[in-house]
Amino acid sequence: MPSRTQRIIDWFDLRLGIRTAVLPILTHPVPRGLGWYYVFGSATLTMFMMQIVTGICLAVVYVPAASDAYTSLEYLNNEQPLGWLLRAVHYWSATGMVVLISLHATRVFLMGAFKYPRELTWILGVFLLLLTLGLAFTGQVLRWDQDAYWGVGVGAAMVGRVPFIGPALVHVLLGGPNIGGETLSRFFGLHVFVLPGLTILLLVPHLYLVVRQGISSRPAPGKPVDPKTYEAEYEKEIAAGEPFYPYDFAKDAIFSAICVLVIFALAISFGPKGPSEPPDPTLIEAEPRPDWYFLPLFALLALSPPEMETAIILTLPVVAVAILLLLPFFAGKGERHPRRRPVAVLVVLLLFLTLGVLGWLGNVAPWSPEMFAWSGTPIPVHIVERLTPEQLQGAAVFQNKTCRNCHSLDGQGGKRGPDLTLVATRLSHSELIRQVIQGGGNMPAYGKQLSPAEVEALVSFLGTLRREGEPLPRSPAADETKN
Repeated sequence: MPSRTQRIIDWFDLRLGIRTAVLPILTHPVPRGLGWYYVFGSATLTMFMMQIVTGICLAVVYVPAASDAYTSLEYLNNEQPLGWLLRAVHYWSATGMVVLISLHATRVFLMGAFKYPRELTWILGVFLLLLTLGLAFTGQVLRWDQDAYWGVGVGAAMVGRVPFIGPALVHVLLGGPNIGGETLSRFFGLHVFVLPGLTILLLVPHLYLVVRQGISSRPAPGKPVDPKTYEAEYEKEIAAGEPFYPYDFAKDAIFSAICVLVIFALAISFGPKGPSEPPDPTLIEAEPRPDWYFLPLFALLALSPPEMETAIILTLPVVAVAILLLLPFFAGKGERHPRRRPVAVLVVLLLFLTLGVLGWLGNVAPWSPEMFAWSGTPIPVHIVERLTPEQLQGAAVFQNKTCRNCHSLDGQGGKRGPDLTLVATRLSHSELIRQVIQGGGNMPAYGKQLSPAEVEALVSFLGTLRREGEPLPRSPAADETKN
């Protein structure tokens, strides 16, 4: 007679069909000798599951409101029992997910596992990589500290440069013209609902295709992929192969368990990430930087001249993603072994070297905003000596609100934004007001940090920054009215 436990299992299995659904997946044959190179995908899935579990627990306490988000994180860190551990595990598992999915994609690329007939598996994997980076970015924003505020500002500036629909996309992303409470709600929805939902939606067919098309065998020199003969050759490999469970399943389980232990060790040793200072664009002591996975992009934009930023922001990501998506179609046949694909090996080495150097530079280089530029660099005397009282008040606002952190006058001050010595020759009065209030480019919006009188005084001062005798630029609105 079967035991009571067995009868309960049989009762559920008869109604749910667990054995029928799961056993074929676990026992499907795979080529022999896969080794430990193939464990990164399952470990990435393990990190994603940890993200879901810890994220649900954190969402019970976290308050996605601009006035309470920072306080709720402080409560999790300092008062909620084991709250700090939950936050730490969530952060370090996110880091592990980025690392492991990058290693998984690199392994697939180097071993030619994206080639025929696994093109669609690769394409879904590319989108899963992008979603992982999206989860990492939106998660950083939810810390709602100084890094988060500046990260949203830069992200919105990048989105705003999309031709035609950029301003509309920024409005949807921020929930209005400025960064505020609606912005945090939008990013909370993206991080907790939209992006995880899309990840699961793509993960299911990705895993199905892994089983449907089979796991690619280890590449061998002199054994190219030929669509005409591949299926027959793969069937022979499968016939001489072994079931996924228990042999290769054990490798996946052991490596995933090691990853989980490493995550907990890092969480206990280093604790959670942030939050740092509360979000405040006028806080001069802050030195905001993104999380490490976005440091290369941060460094690239900081190193680039302002006139190249739009091209980098709009062109580089599109070209990179297009190359990844089209890769199986222009390199879907031929050799798979890295020894026979030196260009692929060189691309990987150069990519990791470039990302490593840019990441290091992004972490150590003291680029502007120069957080103390305003305190040690007064406005040049020749600029203020003939100003009216209102314009002098605007000069004081310009100095005291740390505009010098990002902007130079006569070449002195921050270098992140453009030099404003002759800004009145480029922008009209109304355009200056709009730029100050709404922001744009890499500049955050200051509509909520300045009173109307301060805005008017500041713009009055900026309107004097032009060559003597040079007329003010005509406002586009004025041209439209005239026409």
